[in-house]
Amino acid sequence: MPGPEPVKKRSWFARHKILTGLGAIVVFFVAVSAANGGSKDAPAAGAATPTADVTQAAAAPSEAAPAAAPAPAPAAGAATPTADVTQAAAAPSEAAPAAAPAPAPAAAAVGTPVRDGKFEFTVTSIKPGVPSVGSDAFGQKAQGQFVLMHLTIKNIGDKAQYFDGSSQKAFDAQGREFSSDAGAAIYLEDSNSFLNEINPGNTVTGTVVFDMPRDAAIAKLELHDSPFSGGVRVTP
Repeated sequence: MPGPEPVKKRSWFARHKILTGLGAIVVFFVAVSAANGGSKDAPAAGAATPTADVTQAAAAPSEAAPAAAPAPAPAAGAATPTADVTQAAAAPSEAAPAAAPAPAPAAAAVGTPVRDGKFEFTVTSIKPGVPSVGSDAFGQKAQGQFVLMHLTIKNIGDKAQYFDGSSQKAFDAQGREFSSDAGAAIYLEDSNSFLNEINPGNTVTGTVVFDMPRDAAIAKLELHDSPFSGGVRVTP
């Protein structure tokens, strides 16, 4: 008769079910915690980092903004604003009338002292209608008539100056200019009108001769201390 079957030994886990269940629960929570922690600490491959997302988001508006359009070039031949302003500013001066020349000084009357350069002139008298000067043997006849201008000349400068009758001029009513006749003046006594040197402060009396048509008369005299001076005017 066979003996009784030996009793089978159960495993440790079978004999300790409660401990086994608790251990399984602990292992489960550890695994879940590890899985959750790994997903938070290490981002998935290819995922953009938050910093990169913020950088791209900040850069997006500038990339999307359209470029400023360049200023249109002026048409060919068109004046620039600066040129227009310059032309507008210059217009009044261009349109302004030219200043009128200064009027000539009024002529002095016979007997009034007038000055030109280093000389002070005083025309004392004018004698027209003289047919000739000098004597029959030594003299000169006029082509028309001689007009004698008697005057005094004073040197108001600080150096000697020559008085020359040929620098003096006469004008008639028609504006014609007459030069003096130095050749006729030498036949007059004390004419003193040919290169007469006058020292400072001295006064000389002289006569200047003009040969003019018989129907002409002196309307204006122009007296000079030299051929290059501006001259001063005297009217009869």
